[in-house]
Amino acid sequence: MAVTFSDLHTESGLKALNEFLSGKSYISGDQLTKDDIKVYAALLEKPSGNLYTNASQWYESVSLKLAASFPGKAVGVRIGGKAAPAEAVAIKEVAKPAGDDDDDLDLFGDETEDEKKAAEQREAAKASSKKKESGKSSVLMDVKPWDDETDMKKLEEAVRSVDLPGLLWGASKLVAVGYGIKKLQIMMTIVDDLVSVDDLIEERLTVEPINEYVQSCDIVAFNKI
Repeated sequence: MAVTFSDLHTESGLKALNEFLSGKSYISGDQLTKDDIKVYAALLEKPSGNLYTNASQWYESVSLKLAASFPGKAVGVRIGGKAAPAEAVAIKEVAKPAGDDDDDLDLFGDETEDEKKAAEQREAAKASSKKKESGKSSVLMDVKPWDDETDMKKLEEAVRSVDLPGLLWGASKLVAVGYGIKKLQIMMTIVDDLVSVDDLIEERLTVEPINEYVQSCDIVAFNKI
């Protein structure tokens, strides 16, 4: 069972630690364990050698051990009273088995399920942020009415009423076809992975209620952006 102390930032907490370490090299025996690492990390600075002799000697010993094993790379602990620059990592309260070398000491234990899940989520977020943005295309389309009596203003309103993720309508103009009939020529920008122009025409622009005004649609130009 891990040894715990009250608030080590108070005089009473330091006194309890100092008394506990009387006659001991380390908290759990003669070897450095995770109990030492946890208590060491909780201290803001080295205890006073005059007031807390045992705790001060223990702190110095742990500092030297960590500095030798992890020179400049101890994570989530303090070396020589200075916080390590890396992100803090939770320390699992499991003592080091007897006979293990100090260099093999696992300071942080196995990852919990929550920690593994959090790590997976971080990796997924990174992968998502690095994913190349989907390509875009610029499309020029002719929209033809039924006859010269079709209200072209309402036809254009009906076309622009189609709202899809990845679809942005652009500039338009009316072009004379003949016999008093005009067609609507309209630009649009699409995200390739989100919008299919064929589906847009077949499932939106040439079905009810828009087909009241639109007879057919033709792609005039299709360019990758």
